[in-house]
Amino acid sequence: MRRLIIAVACSAVGIAGADLPVRDVVLYKHGVGYFERAGRLGPGESARLDFKADEMNDVLKSLTLEEKGGGKISGLRYDSSLPLPKKLEEFPVSIGNQQPLSATLDQLKGARLELRSAAETVSGVIVGARHSLATTNQPEREQVTLLLDSGDIRNFDLGAVTGIRFSDPKLQAQFQDYLATLAQARSKDKRSVYIDSTDSQARDISASYMIPMPVWKSSYRLVLGASGQPTLEGWAIIDNTTGDDWTNVRLALVSGRPISFISRLYEPRYLARPEAELAEEQALAPVVDTGTVDERKDGEAPGVGGGVGSAGVAGAVSGAMPRRKAMFRNENRPGAPPAPMAMPQSMDVINRISQQSTIASTAAARELGELFEYRIGAPVTIRKNESAMLPFLQDKISARKLLIYSDDNSVHPLNAAEITNSTGKTLDGGPITVLDAGAYAGEALMETVKTGDKRLISYAVDLGTRITTKFESKGQTVREIHLNRGILTTRNAAVETKTYTIHNVDQKPKTLIIEHLARLGYSLLERKPTEKTAAAYRFEVKLAAGGTEKFAVTEEQVFENSVTIVSLTPDVLVTFVQNKNLSDAARKQLNEIVSRKQQIAASDAGARRLDEQINAIVRDQDRIRQNVNSLNHVSAQQEQVQKYARQLADQEGQLASLRDRKSALEAKRAALESELNSLIEKMEF
Repeated sequence: MRRLIIAVACSAVGIAGADLPVRDVVLYKHGVGYFERAGRLGPGESARLDFKADEMNDVLKSLTLEEKGGGKISGLRYDSSLPLPKKLEEFPVSIGNQQPLSATLDQLKGARLELRSAAETVSGVIVGARHSLATTNQPEREQVTLLLDSGDIRNFDLGAVTGIRFSDPKLQAQFQDYLATLAQARSKDKRSVYIDSTDSQARDISASYMIPMPVWKSSYRLVLGASGQPTLEGWAIIDNTTGDDWTNVRLALVSGRPISFISRLYEPRYLARPEAELAEEQALAPVVDTGTVDERKDGEAPGVGGGVGSAGVAGAVSGAMPRRKAMFRNENRPGAPPAPMAMPQSMDVINRISQQSTIASTAAARELGELFEYRIGAPVTIRKNESAMLPFLQDKISARKLLIYSDDNSVHPLNAAEITNSTGKTLDGGPITVLDAGAYAGEALMETVKTGDKRLISYAVDLGTRITTKFESKGQTVREIHLNRGILTTRNAAVETKTYTIHNVDQKPKTLIIEHLARLGYSLLERKPTEKTAAAYRFEVKLAAGGTEKFAVTEEQVFENSVTIVSLTPDVLVTFVQNKNLSDAARKQLNEIVSRKQQIAASDAGARRLDEQINAIVRDQDRIRQNVNSLNHVSAQQEQVQKYARQLADQEGQLASLRDRKSALEAKRAALESELNSLIEKMEF
């Protein structure tokens, strides 16, 4: 027994081969399927596998062959991917739609032809052929003109000919191949793979491969009752989109998503090559000698002193570099894509599990690495282009009924079930139809659930429960205060409370799961959640029959603010000094800063008052000077002018005194600022 992995292909030849029926099918969740075909071939017989054109890339990537009996597989052939017009270009003849025979023969002028009729058999070379349309005097007819071996040129009516044959065996074979190519093209999407063997005896052969397939789908029925453990039934929906019937095949369904990709192996790939020519193959141009400038003395080495030899060496080196670059410019080609993850393949036949009800699962389940396989126990028959529903699971499961509330925009929670996967098998994701007490209760969606994991599925609105929410915020409080190198950092907390008021209208107890949004930067106070998802906290609340329950969830957000302490006013600093979370040592240091800032503020206020007095005197002086200018042009006003002059002199004295006081205040303020900055630089708590 010998197994080969096919990586080399040959050109397609239209030779019929034996079909290998499908024996095993494994369907995956990522768009591919594993197939195994097997059958018995006669002595020297080839096997034929038919595929769609878009399946060939995966076939060439994954096909493996196995032959039992000691024979050897000599080769693999498959139909080319060239389009039909490109294939027909190779033939010496072209046959169009409804083209008469005479037009075909006319394309083969010079070919030898043998004509047979009731009266005679003749051979000759085709001179031409024509098609004559019907007229009033003669019917439509086709004629061919031959140059006979005797040298005569005769016309023959093709309507009277009973047989035509090309005398050249090569031309006859080309004509047959042309027609075979046309026949093969009728199935535009069909591609055949032929497996050849050198064995002269009958033998068994199997071929396995991966091809694109529809994803198998799963749906479930969750049967709830007033008592007893719930039952979960799983059905697999299978689509046979291949061109072959699946008759009594062994079918397996794999849950999981291995890595898979498409590699273009079917289409011919050409690599652009650089053009290169030898220098000798180029025509030489005439060289015109211009004479020498300085002759080389005897004994001097060639090329020394900047003669022709030096230039020749430099030219040889510079000329070689572009050549090397041209030789290696195609070496950095993209490498081959990484190999795909190996696909688990199982061919073992698993015994049926015991039936639970009239609709029982006959699928055996097992883990395949990170994947999970359901193998249908009984052989399956699905005709091509048909679909089927097959039961793959029927087990008791751990589940309890409850309510879920997660939408603040709704006043009603949802009926739900908490499912714990106690089946010992992976549950593939899919829709679930819930049946409660023998009646339809609703529908839900479930993602893939591993063994021992659990999910909440909601399937209906519970109109017998009403929920309202109320939001409260206590504002921000300062928890901590720190000072370092003049930066005051406060750690603040904002406390918020959301209260759920739940009223159970029905006269039966219920269990409610509240999904409270988990906000970034917020943490819970007091309550601990039953469990936590990636986006929410879950709290379980027991509801009494006909009762009302209040459920409060308190959260806090802690954040930091940093400011330069120099930029804060004394009033703002006083609020920090009064904070009860501040230590006595820190409070004493802040009080020193407050005292300095208050003194600086007092100096600033005194300076502003002095500025106001100075500005008032300056404005009064401007008014007096305007009056003096006006009185100087009026006679007998000298006394008033003298009065204004004395007044201006007094004000100048006042201005000097005020400016001295302002300078003293500014000096005091500068000293206070220097003391404050030195104090802040040293202060830390």
